[in-house]
Amino acid sequence: MADTPQPDAPHVVPHDAPHDAPGDDTHDDATARDGGPGTPVAPAAERRPVTLEAHGDIRTDDWFWLRDKDDPAVIAHLEAENAYTAAVTAGTTALQEALFAEMVARIEETDLSVPVRKGPWLYYGRTREGSNYGIHCRRPVDGPEDVEQVLLDENALAEGQAYFSLGNFSISPDHRWLVYSTDTTGGERYTMRFRDLVTGAEADESIEDTSYGVAWANDNATVFYVRVDEAMRPFQLWRHRVGSDPGGDVLVIEEPDDHFYLGVGRTKDDCYVLCGLDSKVTSEVRILDADDPEGEFAVFEPRRQGIEYSVDHDRGDPASGRPGRFLVVTNDGAEDFRLMEAPDDAPGREHWTEVIPARAGVRLDAVDPFVRHLAVYEREDGGTRMRVVEHATGTSTPVDQPESPSTVWGEANPEYDSTVLRYGYTSLATPRSVFDLDLDSGELTLRKRQPVLGDFDPARYRTERHWATAADGTRVPISLVCRRDLVDAPVPGSEGAPCLLYGYGSYEASMDPMFSSLRLSLLDRGFVFAIAHVRGGGEMGRHWYEEGKFAAKPNTFTDFVACARQLVADGWTSPARLVARGGSAGGLLMGAVANLAPELFRAIVAEVPFVDCLTTILDETLPLTVLEWEEWGNPVEDPEIYRVMKSYSPYDNVRALDDAGHPVRYPDILATGGLTDPRVGFWEPAKWVAKLRAANPVNRALLKTEMGAGHGGPSGRYDAWRDEAFVYAFVLDALGMADTPLQPYSG
Repeated sequence: MADTPQPDAPHVVPHDAPHDAPGDDTHDDATARDGGPGTPVAPAAERRPVTLEAHGDIRTDDWFWLRDKDDPAVIAHLEAENAYTAAVTAGTTALQEALFAEMVARIEETDLSVPVRKGPWLYYGRTREGSNYGIHCRRPVDGPEDVEQVLLDENALAEGQAYFSLGNFSISPDHRWLVYSTDTTGGERYTMRFRDLVTGAEADESIEDTSYGVAWANDNATVFYVRVDEAMRPFQLWRHRVGSDPGGDVLVIEEPDDHFYLGVGRTKDDCYVLCGLDSKVTSEVRILDADDPEGEFAVFEPRRQGIEYSVDHDRGDPASGRPGRFLVVTNDGAEDFRLMEAPDDAPGREHWTEVIPARAGVRLDAVDPFVRHLAVYEREDGGTRMRVVEHATGTSTPVDQPESPSTVWGEANPEYDSTVLRYGYTSLATPRSVFDLDLDSGELTLRKRQPVLGDFDPARYRTERHWATAADGTRVPISLVCRRDLVDAPVPGSEGAPCLLYGYGSYEASMDPMFSSLRLSLLDRGFVFAIAHVRGGGEMGRHWYEEGKFAAKPNTFTDFVACARQLVADGWTSPARLVARGGSAGGLLMGAVANLAPELFRAIVAEVPFVDCLTTILDETLPLTVLEWEEWGNPVEDPEIYRVMKSYSPYDNVRALDDAGHPVRYPDILATGGLTDPRVGFWEPAKWVAKLRAANPVNRALLKTEMGAGHGGPSGRYDAWRDEAFVYAFVLDALGMADTPLQPYSG
């Protein structure tokens, strides 16, 4: 299944402190690739045809059997694929090591986050050289900086585990208890534990099979947590009292509708516990006084199909006489959302009044209340922006940023009474930065900029916004970065520079431009890196999402092709030098564009790709399928959605011959999967690779499956960096650049 957004109450605001070379065989000797003396031979998965029928349409799936991981033949095949990939890429081993060394050399391996104040404590995280995972700490606000309490060392918990992931991490309101949860399989089913931060002792109880989302009541003893059903849908909210037997925990809310998932959090001002019940297009929030943990959750506003809303609470300011209120960000009467307020004693829809109206071309993403101000986060023309509204005067002040395109977001701001807004900023050229904005004086302080070791200078790189024109005339934004001295001004018709084009385009997720020090290994070899902000994402507002889902989903794929063609037409790159990359739902995008325009790309990296989408979305027994029907449509009931999905499903549309009867040569493809992945079945990339090879033996398709990890790949940071080095080595090798060194700056 594709990347369903993490089910941690997305509509609740919790504040607990991503020419033709592919068709030209001259770049690749097929005999040398497969079957030459001493060269690796690709595994050939046995064909076991299965007939699939829906709406009178019959499909034959030769590799349906690969979905059964209890079949020893499946595991043997995946291991054979891993061995083949390792053998084929053995020639890049030295390059992989060099890339990994470059990446690590730029990173401050022992580092510290900017501390965040909550009550009498400053909370922060740090990393230690040689350690894979983070360490969570705190120190007293009024104490010396060298007095530190380690709350949780993930490295100790991960010791002896092939995989480790920290799920929930939340401190009780009195700062005494820590609740945290861990997963050691990649299956995203977490074990929850409790730690006394005064004594350091673990509570006797642990709670198995929990999910994302946890919230404390104000009694400092009651915790609300989430469980998933067999389909991995978060559907139950439970109440636990620290120190008690989990067998006595109370089921508080159960969501029976398979289209909805459940999450939990607290309001910014610590007054309420919020339970969000959400489908892809509809919301319902239930609220509970945080001082009354055994009370009943009340429905804030009943769900109405197609109406979304999120809730936070602004407790007001007794000093100025400003009353408390609920803040509601909703699309009710506003496609791109507006802000409403509701009185504490009558929060129903009939009592909502408008605070920030709908504005053409502006998407209201979120608000963050402070005692005297309101931080507002918005989108316009494909970019993020932020402004501050003063409660007393209504004055709205934009917070200007130095670059475009760039990205700005709210950092942790857990204290309602604070007069300082902390926010983050980055661009494709500027490392992630943390700023503190004094809301009274307007003074801005840079608290930290992501360190990049070596001779890095952001002024050496230029970042730009470009636009492509889709087939229907829609303008599609492209964010781009390159090094000033290595990439000349583009010349139409020229060979251009090597280019990595990234895309996603689903779930209204915005792929905003963000800095990566790892990416410098490409930029400093002369690459252009670009992001195609295709429809299906949220970069351009709600309509951008609506025009890339359901029957309009093909727009996502044709937008990406249009962006690639624009980069080629403008002279930034050429098909012989262009590589595409995407993961999960972005992996579906990769598979679709490989079918649409194989001649346009030299290589494609498809990570945990959702390439067998039609068969998956037809199967209601698979995790999250029913939830996904409001993203992709329901091909079980709707013949038109079935037809559309079949038309773009990458696995179903792998071609052996083109319309003229000539063999189709696909770009070199690297596909990855995770054996325990609950979101995209490991069999999807496995089946796809098998079919690509069967369609044309010349196709070079590699499969790398993490046998002990899930959707996110390797869990440790060093393992993740090695994984990225492997991908970069594949890209460089595909472009004939394996021997290209880092280039010293000559500007």
